[in-house]
Amino acid sequence: MELIADIFLAAGAIGAGFYCFVLGRRLKRFNNLEKGVGGAVAVLSAQVDDLSKMLATAQTAASVSTKTLSDLTARAEQASQQLELQMASLHDIPEPVSQPEAALSSSVTLTPGEPIFTRRTIGTK
Repeated sequence: MELIADIFLAAGAIGAGFYCFVLGRRLKRFNNLEKGVGGAVAVLSAQVDDLSKMLATAQTAASVSTKTLSDLTARAEQASQQLELQMASLHDIPEPVSQPEAALSSSVTLTPGEPIFTRRTIGTK
């Protein structure tokens, strides 16, 4: 009986050893960096690092853009205030008095036969 128990015990130990050997090979293939899940995890980890760097760069660029935009907005507000002030000051200036066209035409009288332009020669009057 002891002999049969020892044979079963040895067979169980050999079976457990073979099972561990098969599981070890499967685990190696599973964690393989080129083909298995380990490779996928390594690639994803590298992508996360790249995205973190890109996010930091984008945040820096956004903060610089925000500062530039707020500076430009402040300058635009100042320019708008100056323009409003100039427009308000234009209302204080009196409009120039324009002479009616009849007064302008009465100062110059032309006869029908008289030329509008005359040619003068040098030395004669």
